[in-house]
Amino acid sequence: MTVEAIKDAIEHLPPEEQSALVSWIGHRDLLAWDKQIEADFSPSGAGLKLLEAIDAEIDAGRLEHFQVIKARE
Repeated sequence: MTVEAIKDAIEHLPPEEQSALVSWIGHRDLLAWDKQIEADFSPSGAGLKLLEAIDAEIDAGRLEHFQVIKARE
């Protein structure tokens, strides 16, 4: 099945089924994102190496603290 055929099939679904499909795809996307985050911050992941580099900068005193400024309401 091609992407174009899938798009055409979706166009012919009733609105409630289109909504259910959007919800399902969104859930699938969130699960994929979770897996990517887990991989990035695993012992060999790029994210963990980045955090270690930031920790080293902090320990060496080369990273300045910043202050969060709240927006006026």
